Amino acid sequence: MKIKNWDMFSFVIAYHIALVALLPAFITVFSWSAVALFLVTYILGGMSITVGYHRLYAHKSYTANPFFEWCVLLSSALAFEMSALKWSYDHRIHHNNVDTDKDPYSIKKGFWYAHILWLFEYKRDFDKSLVADLIKNPRVMLQDKYYSHFLIGVNLAVFFIGWVITGSALASFYMGFLMRMAMIHHCTWFINSLCHTYGSKTFARELSAVDNAIMAVLTFGEGYHNYHHAFAGDYRNGIRWYHFDPSKWAIWLSSKLGLVKGLRIVNELSIQKSLVSKDKKMILDHISEEMDEYATELKAKLEALSVTFDEKAAAIKVKIRELKKASQEHKEVLQKEIKQLRASLKETWDEWVEVTQDAAKQYQFAH
Repeated sequence: MKIKNWDMFSFVIAYHIALVALLPAFITVFSWSAVALFLVTYILGGMSITVGYHRLYAHKSYTANPFFEWCVLLSSALAFEMSALKWSYDHRIHHNNVDTDKDPYSIKKGFWYAHILWLFEYKRDFDKSLVADLIKNPRVMLQDKYYSHFLIGVNLAVFFIGWVITGSALASFYMGFLMRMAMIHHCTWFINSLCHTYGSKTFARELSAVDNAIMAVLTFGEGYHNYHHAFAGDYRNGIRWYHFDPSKWAIWLSSKLGLVKGLRIVNELSIQKSLVSKDKKMILDHISEEMDEYATELKAKLEALSVTFDEKAAAIKVKIRELKKASQEHKEVLQKEIKQLRASLKETWDEWVEVTQDAAKQYQFAH
């Protein structure tokens, strides 16, 4: 790898050296107020990236009013991750070219390249058409134009507030700047590296992205990365009630307060249809040259189940459309029919899961 971004390289190396060199001195002035300062700034900075940069700007999974946007754009200075315009541009490039040479932080180039080394080599070939929507946003453009002013102003304010709270300039600088910035950076970078390496592929098994519950905790819900790559427009990353996704909860709560609207979601039926289509293609591709009896039966079973699933899913959609136009009396009948169809669809889905899991065990491929 040839280093092209010497300013980025120098900055990252310098603050990591400072983090280690100042540790003995910080221990002498340690306080729980310094820990609190770290946690507050880490949460604000990290959430500004997940809720704002990622789900609002990069993926347009909802819209927000100016007040909400300014909260995001100001607190993002705590993350030190470029302007919203540049961050979103790079992220859209990633999604458009995931797992290819055009992906800025492709895992195919290695774990550490995807984690951090790409920063030192990547040169942004800025194509305005990719972020035309953001260029029309005056708040995003103002932040991009004066990004250095945002960084200096917000971080100086935090430093002096932290100094007052902790009673130590060193403690404020170490925990409220160095440690906070390093933690946010590495957790963000781990989404590019760890969440394309270790975890489960529940929704898009053909991609390198995986779901990692531990990273979800550290990154406010971003660890459900396989789902995100499968359904990037969804404002949620964790779709189950037990998934730790505070970014989703913050967006939902903000919608109830009238700060955001237009929350985009992918319904369960669409998710399952996508999985059936992807599973079928992946398995058939994998066993295309297999000629044994099991493979022959499996191919026939997959074809039959996928057709049955599609037919039942289509029937449900038709009934739902009829339900919207039906009279009150007819609605009760349609609701019963939809309930029966959903139960029947669940049986087909459960059978699909069983068949594909057996296929994965038989032919030893990831499922």
